[in-house]
Amino acid sequence: MRTLPACLLLVLALTTPAVQAAPPSVQKRLERRGETRGLVEQVLGGSLPVPTAISRLRILREEEYAASLIATALPGVLEPRRLRDVTAVLAGLETRVAEPNLLRLAQHEDGAVRMYAVQGLGKLRSQRVDVLLPLLEDKSLGVRREVARALGATHNPKVGKVLLTSAQTETDPQTRVMLLEAVGAAGDKKQAPALKAFLDDSSESTRFAAARGLCLLGAPEGFSFARKLLSAEDKLVRRQGLALFEGLPVKQSEPALRPLLEDKDRTLAAGAARILYQGGDKTMLSWLVLASWNAKGEEKLVYEKELEPLHLADDERKAILRKAGMVK
Repeated sequence: MRTLPACLLLVLALTTPAVQAAPPSVQKRLERRGETRGLVEQVLGGSLPVPTAISRLRILREEEYAASLIATALPGVLEPRRLRDVTAVLAGLETRVAEPNLLRLAQHEDGAVRMYAVQGLGKLRSQRVDVLLPLLEDKSLGVRREVARALGATHNPKVGKVLLTSAQTETDPQTRVMLLEAVGAAGDKKQAPALKAFLDDSSESTRFAAARGLCLLGAPEGFSFARKLLSAEDKLVRRQGLALFEGLPVKQSEPALRPLLEDKDRTLAAGAARILYQGGDKTMLSWLVLASWNAKGEEKLVYEKELEPLHLADDERKAILRKAGMVK
C-alpha cells in the first residue's frame, strides 16, 4: 500500500472535527509537526541539502520531534552518503534526544559518519568521555579534530592530561592546536606548566593555542602573552590578543579589556565590549547599542557586527535607547 505524502496527511489531520475544535495553539503545533515530517522525509530521501534542512527544522522549533523521527528511520538508511547527511542533520539539531544515536554513530565504520556524530556530541556537551576518549586515536583527521573540541566542551578536568598527551604526539598541526585549546577548556589547572612549554614552540598557531588554553585555565602566563599581543602596533596582532579573552569571565578579562573601550581601533573596542558583556558585564550591551546609535557610516557596522551574535530583540534595543533619552 502506498504511503500518503506528509503534506496530504497534514491536510487530512487538520480537517478532522476534533482538530478543528482544538485551540489555535494545538492546530499550529500540528501544522509544525506535519511540516517537520515532510522535511525529515526529504532528508531521508536525499532531496534536501543538509544546511537547509537544519535551518528549517530549527526554525520550526521541533528539534526533538525531528530527532525522534530520524531515530526511527535510521536502521533503514544503508547507503553511506545518505547516512552521512542524515547524521549531519541529527547532529545539527542539537537536541538531547539525539544523543543515544549519536553515541552509536560515533563508532560507525565510516569516518565521515563518525566525524558528524562526534560533532553533534560536542554541541550537546555530552559527558560520555568513555566513548569520546578512544577516538583521540582515530585514523580520521576530521574525527580527531572534532573529538578534541567535544572533549573540551565537557569541561571535565579529568580529560585534561589525556588531551595534553595527545597534543604532544599529534602530527597534524591544526589538530594539535585544537587539542591544546581543549586542555584549557577542560579546566585541569594541573596541566598549566605543560601548556606553558608550548609557548616556545616554533609554530605561531601552536603558541597561540597554548596561550588560549592557559587563559582558559586562568593562568598568568596566558594573560601575559595576550597583553603582549594587545600592546603591538599591528592591528591584526592586537585583534589576535583580544581573541584570547573569548569566553572568559569578566573578572579575568576586565583589567585588559576595559581600557580598550577607548581605543582608536573601534573594531577592537567593540569586540572588547562584546566579550565583557558575554563574560558577565551586562552594562556593555547598552554600551554597544548606544555606540552603534551614535556611529556614522561604516563605523556603525563595526558595532552591529558585535551585536549580531547577541540576538538582541528590537524591543530590547528600543528600551535601551529610550532609557538613554535617544528615542521617545
